[in-house]
Amino acid sequence: MKASKSDDAISINAGSAELASPARKRARRRLGAIESEGATLPDLRSQVSMDSSEPITRQIHRALRQAIFAGQMVPGTPLSEKEVSDMFHVSRQPVREAFIKLVEAGVLQVLPQRGTFVKRISPRRVREGRFIREAIETAVARKAAQHITDEQIRQLTDNLRDQRIAAKANDTAAFLALDEAFHSTIAQTIDCGAAWDAIQDIKAQMDRVRYLSLPDDSPLDHLIKQHAKILAALRAHDPDAAEAAMRAHLREILVTFGPIAARNPAWFEADERETVPLAD
Repeated sequence: MKASKSDDAISINAGSAELASPARKRARRRLGAIESEGATLPDLRSQVSMDSSEPITRQIHRALRQAIFAGQMVPGTPLSEKEVSDMFHVSRQPVREAFIKLVEAGVLQVLPQRGTFVKRISPRRVREGRFIREAIETAVARKAAQHITDEQIRQLTDNLRDQRIAAKANDTAAFLALDEAFHSTIAQTIDCGAAWDAIQDIKAQMDRVRYLSLPDDSPLDHLIKQHAKILAALRAHDPDAAEAAMRAHLREILVTFGPIAARNPAWFEADERETVPLAD
C-alpha cells in the first residue's frame, strides 16, 4: 500500500470514509469500554516476578506500559501509587519511578488535585515518533545489510515463520510480540542496542495506534509481506533495498492512522499541527 506524501494522511480528521459494519461494531465496543470500564485496573501480578534478576521498577514499567498499549487500560483510567504498589506487593518508590517514565513517554498524565490518568493518544506525537523512528531504523537497516551474519538471518527467518503462524491463528498479541522482536533483532545485528533503546519511548504513541490498527486497518498478511521484503534485502546484503523496505514499512501508519482515529475518536487528543510537515 502506498503511503501518502502529506501529513494530512495522519491527521485526526482524516479517513472519514464509511466504516465496514464489523469495524463499526468493534469501535462501539472500544468506546463502550472507555465509558464502562475506564476506572478498572487490570490484574497484572503475573507480569512481575520478585525472583527475577531484572529490577522491579523495570518490570512494573513494562507491565503498565503493555497494559496501556494493549487497551487493557483505556484513556481516562485512573492510577494510584498505592493501588499499584498493593497489587504488586512492593513499596511506592518503584511504582513512582515507573509512573515518571510513563509520563515522560506521554502515556500518563498528572492532573493537579485529581490524580494520575491514562492519557489520550496525541496525533502530533504519533507523527513525531514515526519521523524519528524512521530516521533511526532506516539507518540501522542500511548498516545491518552490510554486516548481518548467516545466524542472524536465520533468527529473522524463524521469526517471520512464527509471524505467519500467529497470523493464521489470528493471534494479534503474539504477532505484535514477534514484530517487536523482529525490529529489535535487526538493531542487534549492528551491535548497537542503544539504537533500539533510544526509540522505545519515542514510539510509545505509535505502539498504541498499532494495537488499535489490527486487524482492520493493518492486515497481518500485509505487514508480514513488508517484513519479508526487509529480510530479503538484508539477505541480499543490499543497503539501498533494506533502507527502502524499512522506510515503506514504517510509513504504513500514514495510511492507517486516519481511519483508526475516525473509528476511535475518544482515544485521541485534538490534533496540534506542526509548522513543517514531517512526512514529506
